[in-house]
Amino acid sequence: MTWHWIGLAFFSLTLLPAGLAMVTGHVPERLRSRLAPARPRGWALLAGYAAAPLNTIPRLVEASPAIISAATATAGIVAATGCLFVAVAAHRTASTAS
Repeated sequence: MTWHWIGLAFFSLTLLPAGLAMVTGHVPERLRSRLAPARPRGWALLAGYAAAPLNTIPRLVEASPAIISAATATAGIVAATGCLFVAVAAHRTASTAS
């Protein structure tokens, strides 16, 4: 149970602020070229972050196994959506480079 809290706190302190900054366009100048396009990558980070609470919170409140399974499946869908955003960002980067 302690590891769930540690993981949730870690992801809340790292992925959430970085994802929100990228989505709103607050990326440092020196990183803009490496992170372009920043908004899809920010959405990908937020989707990755959303998977953590979806997996952790039902376990922390000791929900029923059906709710835990549904939340885990939803987290998988959200994580796959994040991967899709990364693929779109990579495709956009490759399109603009050529």
